[in-house]
Amino acid sequence: MTELVFVFWYWWIIALVCLVLEILTPGFFFMWLAVSGLITGALLFLIPALSLNAQIFIFSVFAIAAVILWRFYGKKIAQESDQPLLNKRGAQYVGRVFNLYEAIENGQGKIKVDDSIWKVHGEDCDIHSKVKVVGVRGTVFDVKKVKE
Repeated sequence: MTELVFVFWYWWIIALVCLVLEILTPGFFFMWLAVSGLITGALLFLIPALSLNAQIFIFSVFAIAAVILWRFYGKKIAQESDQPLLNKRGAQYVGRVFNLYEAIENGQGKIKVDDSIWKVHGEDCDIHSKVKVVGVRGTVFDVKKVKE
């Protein structure tokens, strides 16, 4: 039975493939696998007698270490945004008061916010009522009737 032989540039090709995957997918996961592949290839270039099992072990150790180190480092350098609700459109409306667009019947109704119609959930109210957004569940607002 012949043993599979891995040469150093195989690892560099794996690293290149991981970098392409990194470009095509969000996050920083494949980048660390690419770094591990580059390191494994460099070690194999310096020590050509490494067995395939040793190579896979080295790659695995560096990949796991790189991902764990990035997770800890990424949490430390997390930046506070001056607009924390920028990509949470529904959360931007919590606390605001709106007129009902469609009466709330059986706990469900609609409000018009700017140029959008949003479903609401709350106590039954007629169409002339004002409601305050108190929470968001997906694309549905939780509302409470405002006393006039």
